[in-house]
Amino acid sequence: MQISFGAIADDFTGATDLAALLSRSGWPVSLRLGLPKPDDTPMAPFEIIALKIRTVPVEQAVEQALIAADWLEKAGAKRFYWKYCSTFDSTAEGNIGPVSEALMQRLDALQTIYCPAFPENGRSIFMGHLFVGEQPLDESAMKDHPLTPMRDSSLVRLLSPQVTSPVGLANRLVVAKGVEALRARLDALKNEGVRHVVVDAVADDDLAVIAQATMGFRLVTGGSALAMPLPKLLADAGELSGSRSQGTQVRVGEGQIVLSGSCSAMTRKQVGRYLPHAESYRLDPLALAEQGVEPALNWLRSVPIDKAKLVYATAEPDEVRNFQQALGVEKSGALVEEALARIAQEASRLGVSRFVVAGGETSGAVVNALGVRQLSIGKEIAPGVPWTYAKLEGRTIALALKSGNFGAEDFFAQAFRLLEAS
Repeated sequence: MQISFGAIADDFTGATDLAALLSRSGWPVSLRLGLPKPDDTPMAPFEIIALKIRTVPVEQAVEQALIAADWLEKAGAKRFYWKYCSTFDSTAEGNIGPVSEALMQRLDALQTIYCPAFPENGRSIFMGHLFVGEQPLDESAMKDHPLTPMRDSSLVRLLSPQVTSPVGLANRLVVAKGVEALRARLDALKNEGVRHVVVDAVADDDLAVIAQATMGFRLVTGGSALAMPLPKLLADAGELSGSRSQGTQVRVGEGQIVLSGSCSAMTRKQVGRYLPHAESYRLDPLALAEQGVEPALNWLRSVPIDKAKLVYATAEPDEVRNFQQALGVEKSGALVEEALARIAQEASRLGVSRFVVAGGETSGAVVNALGVRQLSIGKEIAPGVPWTYAKLEGRTIALALKSGNFGAEDFFAQAFRLLEAS
């Protein structure tokens, strides 16, 4: 199989988001969780490698991204995509810029762009500022994110300390003039020594212009939505081989569970909406520190397989801050991740086959604990959130890995209804 497009994502929910949008084209998409083995073979013209590097030390993030890029290039990829969150968050110092620069050097890319816009999910960029709905990023719920609080909406200001050369802007007025105008702006900035360019986008039409204008780029960076136009552009350019997929029926066993580690505003609403419809257990980091995860596992064992289950550490911002003050930010988060990972393992052992996981860090912990290495992509539950399927000990399990703020308030119930209908 010849790869046409190789992508590296900084977390697992972001990778499934990208896979879902590319799959809309009908072309096969392969999603790998974690670094491929050197002798792994490509499976589809669109290969995505999901890493868990959004909040790790920058040296680890760069090392893993470069290993992934080497595998993709050896597999035949000519175009590369560095996918990060549509809210542009990583660490306080930022892993987005350092990984971009390392990939640029590895791929001999003289310039790249940054466009995390996802208009369908309310993420837009105007005059270099990122908006969540009608709110600037720093006025949205992201300002209180427990791991990656965002206190500035200017992507130019956020990116500049993360990279070693100037950051420029191609604003909406340029993008609105079309492909040639944007190419001219990018060329002018490159001639001025600007290697990193934030590009505005407020609508899907803007993304189509940007994708076409950067077809000559070796490396493009952004959220998932910027990749949506690429299958058609690559097909028109004669760079896709094989045939489009026809879709397959997937049979999944019984048992369903929601595992929620996200504390985003939307996930808090989703947990509240689902509580009346499921047997539930709330994880308290302070209790986990004292008692461990065994009480939660005992509760799980007591709930019949045919009952809907919800295990959540989702909490209000003030509660999260109290936990972090008592335990430390890293320990508080690690306790929850480890607990949800253990609970996922026990749920699988008990025969649960349908998992909805809320939160990027939580999703990474869960799939790693389950030993899942590759996913096939099913129907979208909400924009950017598909059902995915994996083989686990001779059976098929279904996983919906949801980024914190994605989906409507009834997402959890909606997800299971869609799976049953499929």
